[in-house]
Amino acid sequence: MRALFVGGVIDNNELDLDGTEPPKHYPPETGSGQSRYRLHLVGRNDGAVAYAVYGAPDLPGEEVLRVSTEREYARRFEADEDVVE
Repeated sequence: MRALFVGGVIDNNELDLDGTEPPKHYPPETGSGQSRYRLHLVGRNDGAVAYAVYGAPDLPGEEVLRVSTEREYARRFEADEDVVE
């Protein structure tokens, strides 16, 4: 699956993630007490996770959703999006 980032220092970057489900935060474990990117959206294609959209710690969820729509991740990956609460 692809991890897609909105906001912060790695805005509009992507990387591959291993596993079948995305972690709630990225990076999953820092141990340093630093704020981490939070999972906001999961795109699924035929039931499998195609991508996960992470938002910067200080970015409101509505802004992450707006940017994700603008970047057309669902169309790009031919996936259905689920908002993570």
